[in-house]
Amino acid sequence: MEHQEDQWRLKYHLMPETGWLNDPNGAVQFNGKYHIYYQYVPEDPNGGATHWGHQTSTDLVHFHQEPIFMSPDQPFDIDGVYSGGSIVEDGVIHYFYTGNVKKPGDYDYIYNGREQNVVHVTSRDGYTVDKREVVIPHAEFPDGYTDHIRDPKIIEDNGNFYMVLGARRCDNRGSILLYVSENLEDWDFKGELIVAEDDEGYMWECPDLLFIDGQAILIYSPQGILPTEYKYQNTHVAGYRFGDVDFEAATFTPTGEFYELDYGFDFYAPHTFEDEAGRRIQLAWMGLGDTMPEYTNPTINRGWQHALTIPRELTIEAGKLYQRPFHEYEGLRQEGVQTNVNDQFTVENINDIYEAVVELPEQESFEIRFGEDSQLVFEDKKLALSHGPSGYGRRKRIIEVDAVSNIQLFVDTSAVEIYINDGEYVMSSRYYPSENADLRLELYGKAQVTYYPLIPSKDYKGAN
Repeated sequence: MEHQEDQWRLKYHLMPETGWLNDPNGAVQFNGKYHIYYQYVPEDPNGGATHWGHQTSTDLVHFHQEPIFMSPDQPFDIDGVYSGGSIVEDGVIHYFYTGNVKKPGDYDYIYNGREQNVVHVTSRDGYTVDKREVVIPHAEFPDGYTDHIRDPKIIEDNGNFYMVLGARRCDNRGSILLYVSENLEDWDFKGELIVAEDDEGYMWECPDLLFIDGQAILIYSPQGILPTEYKYQNTHVAGYRFGDVDFEAATFTPTGEFYELDYGFDFYAPHTFEDEAGRRIQLAWMGLGDTMPEYTNPTINRGWQHALTIPRELTIEAGKLYQRPFHEYEGLRQEGVQTNVNDQFTVENINDIYEAVVELPEQESFEIRFGEDSQLVFEDKKLALSHGPSGYGRRKRIIEVDAVSNIQLFVDTSAVEIYINDGEYVMSSRYYPSENADLRLELYGKAQVTYYPLIPSKDYKGAN
């Protein structure tokens, strides 16, 4: 299908021109320009041996499609240039990623038959690779772990560099490993930073250790965490814990519980970096692995699948981690229309992409209907996001919340991000209205609604 005929192609979310996209990687602002890399398979919307796709931006709103940054063309990464992070040192960008290798033969590729090598890459411009070599070969990982050790992320502290790696232990508990280096070339194993309890997941992917206002935060994506009635409803989730880190002792001591970062259907593998203004910015895969047969994406039949969330700025307020949409996206707003609602309200002539800011006085219930058959309902101190047939199997996600004071909806053609209570909670989802659907934005309850039609940040053929 030609792009201009595909009503589901996103107009301000970063997405692939063709093929498959998943985890964001190696994000960095270098000499004023943002470089966003991501797992990418251009020839197959169902995935495969991933490359690092690459887009650049001056504002994280308008993106320019760059050539593929790295491909799985080396013996140490022939089955995938997997996820990782970056750090800038002395005017050079240092990237670290997992090189995935599957040996031919009768293997399960969990306990045997797989190599996951830590690879170091340098670049002086963010566009070209100067050096690419293995710094921790799979054979040098410590005993007691399966073949799943991956997703290096680097942090500097007191003159040393530390690497966190997600791992799956042989007893099927997720954990995070810690390595140390003085020069980014030679790495020594320090120990196991933290390990899952029996019900906290069998594999912890995409670890990210960071500090905001001096507070250590550990973000990770546990696979197989056991669901409860209102938590951990996706097959794999992503979240964070506050804690105290001791690099010398190789320990992260949690000071609170694990909180999910997003309570919707489509959010995984969050990746953060600090920009030149000192803001901690998070991107995530607006998708999820292993969702079949619960729900799917019909864009596979159109040759592409998945997207990234819009960038979010992370802050700590009142002991919680808040996520807010990158304020530069206000630049996409057209003239807003503000309305006070006492009972029921419908936005006329709805655009297919828009932002809606809903301020809500204290009330026991309200309902927002949007898209073709989607709704957000608050009652009995529970907020539920649900889709009809446009969800392609996505039915309902519920969070417990005592009160809702405001909601900010970012609606793209086939995606929605919902920020609740100034970013205290977020729910993200893909959904696919039928062609020529009667789109709507309706509110039932009391509220002040400001509706902004948005200007596309890119054309249908890719980022500008």
